Amino acid sequence: MRDILIAAAVGLLLSIFGTPLAIRLFSRRGYGQSIREEGPSGHHDKRGTPTMGGTVIVISALIAYGVAHLIPPHEMTVSGLLVLFLMTGLGAVGFLDDFIKIYKQRSLGLRSGAKALGQLIVGAVFAVLVTRFPDAYDITPAETRLSFLRDFGPSIGIFGFTVWVLIMIVGFSNAVNLTDGLDGLASGATGAVLASYILIGNWQLRNSCTAQLGPNCYWVRDPLDLAVVAAAVLGALIGFLWWNAPPAKIFMGDTGSLALGGVIAGLAITTRTQLLLIILAGMCVIITMSVIIQVGFFKVTRKRVFRMAPLQHHFELAGWAETTIVVRFWIIAGLCAAAGLGLFYVEWVPK
Repeated sequence: MRDILIAAAVGLLLSIFGTPLAIRLFSRRGYGQSIREEGPSGHHDKRGTPTMGGTVIVISALIAYGVAHLIPPHEMTVSGLLVLFLMTGLGAVGFLDDFIKIYKQRSLGLRSGAKALGQLIVGAVFAVLVTRFPDAYDITPAETRLSFLRDFGPSIGIFGFTVWVLIMIVGFSNAVNLTDGLDGLASGATGAVLASYILIGNWQLRNSCTAQLGPNCYWVRDPLDLAVVAAAVLGALIGFLWWNAPPAKIFMGDTGSLALGGVIAGLAITTRTQLLLIILAGMCVIITMSVIIQVGFFKVTRKRVFRMAPLQHHFELAGWAETTIVVRFWIIAGLCAAAGLGLFYVEWVPK
């Protein structure tokens, strides 16, 4: 528990005091956000707001994780490092995308194929490594099986598992990217998921099969360290949200949204709660589905279901204030996280 508190506190302090430095640096260098011309008219006022703030989240989280293992000194775990690798690798892809937008002064950065290739390369490395490195109990960070509250069913093989992991990583990194359309929206939505994984990791530690065998125990390699990772990122995210809340002084950009999508996917895979993430991150899933429905329906009928996708822009065009949308979507994100946690704990409720 001490490691979790240290990671969260250090991440928060580094981010809340480091973000203003990033704002000044990016403003001085002209690293401002480009806005789509076809987007809501209210967004045009945001043109030029510093972006790539996700660099602060990633750096603060990495330092916070390291500091948590220095007081007192103890080893980092393979599971924690792999999730941080996934976060950093996807953040690097997002950084390149953001930098191209700034350099070419346009709202589109990397071409979709190049962006997907970067996500797939990082995800493939993670997928291969996450089934290796067994501990003293022969537990690896992940098994080649699907999982909900824990692993279930037969092995789907290393190839099938790699494909499944890539679907999760690309899917959730893009889902958070689509959610990042209004000030503070993606920060609040992913923050609820990260808070959930702090509780999940701590509970899995207390009910680990390596400590005491039982009908509901968990075969998870490094549950405490995964909670530390979640705490470090959550602390950094809260510090960033202080400056990203409406009206935002800085945007996280693709650097932050891809990194956050990667870290929640990585936590789901290593805590053996892959399918549970669909519920925990329900707000991001709903927003992604709105885009899929809009595009699919338009291709078939040449008509739109929503005034604009992603979903948050539909409500903007319907006349909702930005802060109203953000707060109400935060509430939905919190309810989704609560529902996911309820399902996670339900098997422990006395019958």
